[in-house]
Amino acid sequence: MTKQKSETWEWLKALMIAVLLAALIRYFLFAPIVVDGLSMMPTLHDQDRMIVNKIGYTLGEPKRFDIIVFHAPENKDYIKRVIGLPGDKIEYKNDTLYINGKAYKEPYLDEYKKKVIDGPLTEPFTLKEIIGEERVPEGHLFVMGDNRRFSKDSRHIGVIPMEKVLGKTSIVYWPVEDIRIVK
Repeated sequence: MTKQKSETWEWLKALMIAVLLAALIRYFLFAPIVVDGLSMMPTLHDQDRMIVNKIGYTLGEPKRFDIIVFHAPENKDYIKRVIGLPGDKIEYKNDTLYINGKAYKEPYLDEYKKKVIDGPLTEPFTLKEIIGEERVPEGHLFVMGDNRRFSKDSRHIGVIPMEKVLGKTSIVYWPVEDIRIVK
């Protein structure tokens, strides 16, 4: 009888440790997220399932063009691309991104730009027109969805405070036929 109790207790301890480890990993290191909507098309598709790396930005800073997950003002989590870093001056003209006066290529938009026949993919704007400041404030990011015509992003909700950023995401793990690393 005591041998059976001992074995049961060992199994219970192993199960409790596994559950605790899973909770710690999910809360502090990595978490799943589901893409909800078309704002990141063609890079990400509605209902793609991804892994959010929560520790990346505790060790380093976001980089331009990272795909991040953040808490949006509507109590939802959004997935967008980092366009402007703190101190950057952002402008869009003639369907070209300018950061600090330098034109940047956005290869992830090439597919969409070829299909657009009724004007630019991204309407022209300056950061000053959107947030009333020339540069992205310290501790904030300017983000945009890849589906520029149908994305609610920093052009609508303003710059994103770093403390609202959950982490970086780049791995699509579901559906199985679409497993990939996105850039």
